[in-house]
Amino acid sequence: MKKIIFTDKAPAPIGPYNQAVLIGNTLYTSGQIALNPTTMELVLDDIETETKQVMENMKAVLEAAQMTFDNIVKTTIFIMDMNDFAKINSVYASYFDEKTAPARETVQVAGLPKGVNVEISMVGVM
Repeated sequence: MKKIIFTDKAPAPIGPYNQAVLIGNTLYTSGQIALNPTTMELVLDDIETETKQVMENMKAVLEAAQMTFDNIVKTTIFIMDMNDFAKINSVYASYFDEKTAPARETVQVAGLPKGVNVEISMVGVM
């Protein structure tokens, strides 16, 4: 059975989607961008701050699903500029144990919602 995951500690969806969907023991998250969940304003000070906001938003969604980053088995990172990869990766890495980190791909794209520089989605398993 499909269970919709929602928390007010992450940005509310701005379209016909949910923050995450739990099917059995597998969680599929929507991509998170650097929206402050309280103000719904973008946090774009620099790429590290932007990435940290994305990861904190994702952390809130995972907590709403009673999961942590330890449950993540797959991530997708969409970035506007591959030159930002090292800085994004540094922040991203601080949320995972390198020995048990999930599978991942990182893709440079032509555009992201609201003109952000990074968006991350995840798949988790209980």
